[in-house]
Order: sequence, then C-alpha cells, then structure tokens
Amino acid sequence: MAASRPVTVRLDLPDLTLDLRTDRGVFAHGAVDPGTKLLLLEGPAPAGGDLLDLGCGYGPIALALARRAPAARVWAVDVNQRARALAAANAEAAGARNVTTCAPDDVPAQIRFAQIWSNPPVRVGKAALHALLLRWLGRLTPDGWAHLVVHKHLGSDSLARWLQAEGWVVRRRASRRGYRLLDVTRAADRVREAGT
Repeated sequence: MAASRPVTVRLDLPDLTLDLRTDRGVFAHGAVDPGTKLLLLEGPAPAGGDLLDLGCGYGPIALALARRAPAARVWAVDVNQRARALAAANAEAAGARNVTTCAPDDVPAQIRFAQIWSNPPVRVGKAALHALLLRWLGRLTPDGWAHLVVHKHLGSDSLARWLQAEGWVVRRRASRRGYRLLDVTRAADRVREAGT
C-alpha cells in the first residue's frame, strides 16, 4: 500500500458541508470525485432502513446519506482497510452514529438494502465488476433501488445494457460531464416512482 500522506477534502453540497480526511491508496484521495458529487447532487432522497455505500472509500457517500437520513442505518463497505479506517474516523468526527463501516464479508447475510449507492470500482475489470454488482444487487429489498454513477468512457452505457440483459430495470436519471447516473431496480412497476 502507498505510504500514508493524509489530507482533508471538503464535500460541499447545497444541504451540507463535510470536511473529510483521506489518504493515498484510497480512491479520489485528493478531492471529491466528480462522479460521486453528481450522485449526491442528482440522486433521490435516501430511503429509511438499511442503505449500502458499496466501495465507500473514505466515506463521502455514506456520510451524506447518514446526515440526510438519520433514522437509516448506512453500511459503508470497502475491501480497502485504509479506506474503511478513514470512513469510520470521518463518521465519528461528523457524529454520524448510524454508519457501520466494514469489509464486504462482515455484512450480516440477512441484511437487505432499501438502497445501494455506489461509484463502483470499474477499473477492477468487467468480470470482477459484474460479479460484485450481482452479489450486492441480489441483496436489495423487493422494491429496493441501486443508484450507480459511472463515466461514459469507463463503460456506463455497456454496463446499463448488461444489467438489463441480467433482468434488471435500468433508468438513466442524469448525465453530466460524461458521467451517467443510473437507477437500477428489479421491479418494473417502480420505475415511474424513481423520481419521488
């Protein structure tokens, strides 16, 4: 892992501002990734219940969800140990007691998610990304939603087609600066409600 060189970045949204500690060896360690910011600006209001930030990094999505939905339980999940430590420290500093930070295998098997939020790790390769998404999308509640942000040049459109071929309903919520914000659900009749 890269030598530690911690910095603080600011997540500035219309309804909240968070100063977050980050470090080398963690995704987007020098600034809040523009895809993550689009997800948090254009995504729907977070639901109650259990929410998942898949690939949480240092925690910008998890903390925004926790602040916006204080009654929800937010699972901040990442394979990167340094990322998890940063997300946990940032949650503590922000007073976000409804954030649980853990490795993927530490999420109890019975947990089902009302929403999954992710700027997924597309650079792991298509096969690994598809396996990751199938694993976690299968843990959505029957009427649950996933909200994914992926850059066009990193395969957002082909990912949407693949998800549809796998039986998921995919709707493009927003597109800006090459990023696509995709809403994914298994329930076709819920697509009309995605904007609410």
